[in-house]
Formats: sequence, C-alpha cells, structure tokens
Amino acid sequence: MIQVIPSIAIRKGRVVKMRKGDPNSVKSYDENPVDLAKRFEDHGIEVVHVVDLDGAERGAPVNYHIIEEIAAYTDLKIDFTGGISTDGDISKAYEAGADYITASSIAVTNPELFASWIVSYGREKITLGADVTDVQSMHLLFRGWQRQSDLTLYDHLEYFHSRGLKYVKSTDVSRDGVLEGPNFEYYQAIRDRFPELSILASGGIRGVDDIKRLNDMGIFAVIFGKAYYEGV
Repeated sequence: MIQVIPSIAIRKGRVVKMRKGDPNSVKSYDENPVDLAKRFEDHGIEVVHVVDLDGAERGAPVNYHIIEEIAAYTDLKIDFTGGISTDGDISKAYEAGADYITASSIAVTNPELFASWIVSYGREKITLGADVTDVQSMHLLFRGWQRQSDLTLYDHLEYFHSRGLKYVKSTDVSRDGVLEGPNFEYYQAIRDRFPELSILASGGIRGVDDIKRLNDMGIFAVIFGKAYYEGV
C-alpha cells in the first residue's frame, strides 16, 4: 500500500506553496505548522515532509525549530529537507527530531559526499531528491529549483543506485502547485528503468484517484500539499 505523506513547506516563518517552483508565486496559508501537523496525525498520517525553503535558497538549513516543535507535540516521523549540505546539518536535523532527511543540491554539487551518507547513516534514513521541470531533457534542478544542472535524471539515479540508494523523491516541477495531476508517464518510466528503487512521487496530486493510480503503478509513496490546503 502506498504511503501518503503531507508536505509542510516553510518560508519566512509561514506555511507556503509555490506554483511550478516560482518564488514569485508564493502563496501563504494561515496555518501554524504544529497545529497542521497535529491535524495530519489525527487523520492517521504517520510521516510528514517538512520543507525548509529558506534553507534550500540559502544552501544551509534555517528552520530546525519547526522540526523541534513538531517532534515535541506529535508522534509523527519527520522527513526534513532544505539546504542540507554537511554532516553537521544532518546531525542537527536528527537532534531536532527528524527521522529522515532528503537532500538534492548536495547530490548534484558533491555526489561523493551524498553517496557516503547512504553508507554512514544507512539507506533507510537518506532520500535523494531529484527534480526536473522538463521531462524531455531531464536536466536536474537544484538550489530550491532555481538552478539547472547539466546532469540528467537517469545518469544521476544510476550513479547513486549503484552505490546503494533505496529512496528517491522526484518532482515534475511543471506540475507542482497547479493541481493538474501528477505526470504518471514520468513516474512509470522511472519505475521501469529502476524497479528496485522506492519512488516518492510529488507534484500535481489532486486527490484519492491520483493516489490510487500511483499505488497501482507500484509507487512507494506520494507527497502532497496544495490539494489539502486548497480543500480539493
């Protein structure tokens, strides 16, 4: 059964969502991150994806206190992402209460370091974030989706798959925040090429029907945000 994971994205102290990764399209929601996390827990959610957008833009995490507060007031497992680039960043995240981390930019700029984390922290604790906005060229985005790499998704996944990677969170950014449905063909292609990887699909999720279809495809987990905030 597919795992359903809500996302809480933080920017300048507010719960926010962007359209297609555009920082100029940020929409803030009148939500307290802890209260939001508690509501998710009340609905049977077990894992929450906390996105430090300030950290992603800066290149180093900023919002550790959000992890601390969610960990203090809920029993949710926390997957933390946003600017993680050093072992110290990971240690601080774990100390604050994170159970897992997802990192993307460092895997582009220093793949050897990210590969070492799979070994040192364990493949169950480390997720690779690998996001694109053009599913034809498959060039990776990084630094909060504001920069594009010459690296392509499949080459990137092959490198880390051969080094023990288990989990990959991938977003078709062109679908993110627009509620037009996920790119099912994109995820099917990844799954066909790397059947051993556990894929976390993110971007465009509208509701239960999308989740059921991804489940039928064998996708490990789905990460959603705007569909909940907009009451779809």
